Amino acid sequence: MEENKTTYKVYKIVMLVILTAFITFLVTSIGMYNYFNETDKTKLSFESVKETATQEGIDASIKKYKALIDKYYLGEIDENALKEGAIKGYIEALGDPYTEYISAEDMKDYTDNLLGNFVGIGIYMVKDENYDRIQVLTPIKNTPAEKAGIQPGDYILKVDGVEYKGSEMSKAADLIKGEEGTTVKLEILRGTETKEYEIKREKIVINPVTSKVLNNNIGYIELTSFDEDTAKHFKEEFEKLQGQSIKSLIIDLRNNGGGIVEEALQIADYIADKDSTLLITTDKNQKEEIEKAKQDPIVNVPIVILVNENTASASEILAGALKDLNKAKLVGTKTYGKGVIQGVMTLTDGSGLKLTTEEYMTPNREKINKKGIEPNEEVKLPDTVKNVMNVKEEEDTQLKKAIELLSK
Repeated sequence: MEENKTTYKVYKIVMLVILTAFITFLVTSIGMYNYFNETDKTKLSFESVKETATQEGIDASIKKYKALIDKYYLGEIDENALKEGAIKGYIEALGDPYTEYISAEDMKDYTDNLLGNFVGIGIYMVKDENYDRIQVLTPIKNTPAEKAGIQPGDYILKVDGVEYKGSEMSKAADLIKGEEGTTVKLEILRGTETKEYEIKREKIVINPVTSKVLNNNIGYIELTSFDEDTAKHFKEEFEKLQGQSIKSLIIDLRNNGGGIVEEALQIADYIADKDSTLLITTDKNQKEEIEKAKQDPIVNVPIVILVNENTASASEILAGALKDLNKAKLVGTKTYGKGVIQGVMTLTDGSGLKLTTEEYMTPNREKINKKGIEPNEEVKLPDTVKNVMNVKEEEDTQLKKAIELLSK
C-alpha cells in the first residue's frame, strides 16, 4: 500500500442479506474502502491485511492432524483444499451469520456483486438459524426468480438435486450462480408444499429508483435497493416530481434489503436539517462514530415512509433516522432488524474475510439489530395478498394509509 503511495478512505456499506451472485452475498452491512486517484474519482478497493501472529495452540493442533493424514490417509491429498477448509471452518465456528470467508477465486465475483454486476436469478437469501435452512428474503423485481414465481419466505431445499442446509448457504449460492443463459433447478418449500423450478440465469439489471404522481399531488418514490448513484437518482426523481407540483411524498422502502450505507445517508441528508445526527456506530471497544447531515435540506414536504418485514439494513438506517428526527412517519409493519456492519478485508493470498465489526443505532440511540423498527402506524396487508412483491393497488392498505395521512 505505502509503496504505491495510495490514499485510502473508509466508507461504510450496508449489504442487506447475503446476495446470491446475482446478488448472492448481500445480507449485510459492509465496511468498504475507496481508492482516490488523481482525479478524485472513487474506485472500489479493500483493506489489505498481512497475516502476522498465529495462535500456537491452533497451529499445533493442525500439525498433529496433518501428521496423521500424511502418515495414514489412503487417498490423494490436496493441501490447498485442506487449508481452505480449515480457514472456513475456523471462521464459521464464530456462529455469526454475517461473517464469512471468501476464497481468492470468489473475490472478483464478490466485488462485482457489490458494484451491481451480477449474473444469476436475482434473489436475496438469508440463513434461517432456527431451522438451519436457506430462506428467500425477497426476489428482485423483474428478474428470472420473480418471473418464475419465487416468493419471500420460500425455503430453498435443493439446488440441482442436492440438498443444502442454512449453514451451507455460501456453497449453495456458488451453485445457483453460473453462466448467463444456463439454467438451475431449485426445490422450494412454501408452507407445507414443495415446488420445483427451473430458472434461466441472466445478467441482473437493477433499477432501484422509480417515481410517479398519485392523487392529491402526492409524489411517490420507490427504492428497491441502495446501489451506486441511488442517492443521485433519488434527487433527480424528486426534482422531476417537484416540477409536477407535488405537495407531499411517499418513500416506499418495502422489500428493500439494503445496500451501500453512504447512499442511504446521502438521501437522509437531502431531508434532515444540517448538523442533525443521522447514524451512530460503535465498535467492540465502544468507540463511537457519529454521522451528521452536511447540508441544508432540499426536500421540504411532508413524508411518509412505507416499511415491512423485508425492509433491512441501509433501509432501516434511512427509515430510523427520519423517524427519530420527526422528518417522516413510518407506515406498515416492523422492519427486519439488521443493524450490524461488516468489514471486508483482502489478505495477501487474494482471499477475503467479511467480519462483523460495528453495530449501529438510530439518532435516538435505538438499536436495530434483531429488533427492527416499529412503524408509527402499523398497517398489515389483507390476507388476500399472497405475494408481498406483487400487491395490487386496490389491496395495498399500507399505501392507502400513507395517502390518507398525507391528504389531511
